[in-house]
Amino acid sequence: MSVLQEVLEANERYAAGFGEKSKLALPPARRFAVLTCMDARLDPAGYAGLAEGDAHVIRNAGGRATDDAIRSLVISYKLLGTREFFVVHHSDCGMELFTDDVISGLLEQSLETASVDATGWHDTGRGPGSSAGRYIKWHTFTHNARSVQEDVERIRQHPLVPRTIPIYGYIYDVRSGRLVEVPEATAAGKAAG
Repeated sequence: MSVLQEVLEANERYAAGFGEKSKLALPPARRFAVLTCMDARLDPAGYAGLAEGDAHVIRNAGGRATDDAIRSLVISYKLLGTREFFVVHHSDCGMELFTDDVISGLLEQSLETASVDATGWHDTGRGPGSSAGRYIKWHTFTHNARSVQEDVERIRQHPLVPRTIPIYGYIYDVRSGRLVEVPEATAAGKAAG
């Protein structure tokens, strides 16, 4: 069975029991937003106790406070009433395993999937590649807690984010399922009285 067929069959089962979910309100019921990584091991509903309709979950590679993530957070509070933000990165994040130069170089060689081993990343595909990767900021990082703090600070300092919104910084531990606070990040995200 193809992945497409699996997804469509799962959707049929889901839609068959949809019922009262059709009446969920547009604003998130618990009035908060989570910015987190796209890593498939993370289940924000599970680790934050969310049901459908509870919160906004914004995901990207690394859970980084990119312009687009901040755009989503601003829409979340300005138009839909969220009052608190969480930035949640995670342990064992793939964004720590390469640099902007590494991914750009791999893309220049080919557009096929690369491989990694103890000596680093290798492009095993056939070209052509593209130099377009050199013009993208990939938002890689080398220190997880520092990246959480940087992202909280970036959101806190953004001119479109009011000082009254608290921003919390955490790292999700993929081995235990626990959220571990990054105190410096939460301190940087403290709301103004």
